Amino acid sequence: MSLCIAVSCQLNMADKYFDLREAEELLQTIAPWLEEARNVKQKIEAFKNELTQVASRIMVLGGTFPPLADLLRKKSEHDKAVEHLVEIVNRIQETGVLVKDLDVGLVDFPSLLEGEEIYLCWKLGEDHIAFWHSIDEGFTGRKPLDEPGTGRTPPQGPRLQ
Repeated sequence: MSLCIAVSCQLNMADKYFDLREAEELLQTIAPWLEEARNVKQKIEAFKNELTQVASRIMVLGGTFPPLADLLRKKSEHDKAVEHLVEIVNRIQETGVLVKDLDVGLVDFPSLLEGEEIYLCWKLGEDHIAFWHSIDEGFTGRKPLDEPGTGRTPPQGPRLQ
């Protein structure tokens, strides 16, 4: 199941824009949620791998009887984990932050730079938000916030909009 199907993925203009200070302050709130989401996703992947192995064994052994009670319990745990993951991602996205990649803990904060929509980019493990990119570039197009000579630094404090 694609995460975008399970939660509402934002593809157009943002409902909320963050300046750097607002985004930095929100990190304290969303970082633990993002870490939890990443752990739950890993748990879901482990369930899927286990179920795939059981299915392969059944096929190889010619239709042996699987441990049905154990499989049903694991399926129930998997389903609960998926629901929990969707809840966590929704909680993060309700703040206005866009979840981009749970495996690395990557999120984007919509912002404006000279009237153009951009994303302030952060991932788990980074001390603070130090990068930004246009909405078309993605992670590979990340630029340092203080990129010399560009004069293109997202807003640092409160804005009038």
